[in-house]
Amino acid sequence: MIDTLKIFEELQKTLEPSAARTIANIFSTMYADLQNTVTKTEFNELKEVVHDLAEAQKRTESRVGELAERVEELAEAQMRTEARVEELAEAQKRTEDELHTLIKDHKETRKQLGGLTTAVGYTLENEAFKALPALLKKDYGLLLQERLKHRYVKDRKGEYIEINIIGSASQNGRTVTIVGESKSQLSKKGIDAFLRRKVNRLSGLYEHIFPLLITHMTTSPDVESYAKEKGIALYYSFDF
Repeated sequence: MIDTLKIFEELQKTLEPSAARTIANIFSTMYADLQNTVTKTEFNELKEVVHDLAEAQKRTESRVGELAERVEELAEAQMRTEARVEELAEAQKRTEDELHTLIKDHKETRKQLGGLTTAVGYTLENEAFKALPALLKKDYGLLLQERLKHRYVKDRKGEYIEINIIGSASQNGRTVTIVGESKSQLSKKGIDAFLRRKVNRLSGLYEHIFPLLITHMTTSPDVESYAKEKGIALYYSFDF
């Protein structure tokens, strides 16, 4: 606040009282006008600032509303995703359970088939033990020196291998060893496996090996001729 009285007293020292009062009043009026002008300008600026802030607030609230809606949509999408993941997890568990059951059933089936194959093989061998002495004598001049057996023998490395049919026989004055195997269904691969896994591993341990195979049937028409090419005697179950 301007001190008009003080200004008047200072001016009165050098001016006439009337002149001093006039000048003092002019200073007072100018100050009041200046004060009012600044106040109005600042007020208008403040109003503009407040208006801008209000608009910004509205925009912010609108944006917050949009974000809230988006968050809600994302939350719903996440809930749907979680539900789908749970469904997939349950489906995977059912699949794993079914697969486990199938594997178990497959193992059981293989076990049963293996047992059936073994049973068929033993049956074929038992029939062969009875019929082979006469057939070998008639077809190859072999005279058995001992009963044919199913037993384990040592190979060239000293390891035991299982031989389905084995026994000694004489042929044209020499001793031969009959080494045979039974196959429910004989293939070329089966012939090669028999030579590799049984006959070759005994080669050198016996002076003369007479390889023999018996089967119910072959996988193709040329299996029989293939066996003859390899020097293997072949008999079918219907020969017994």
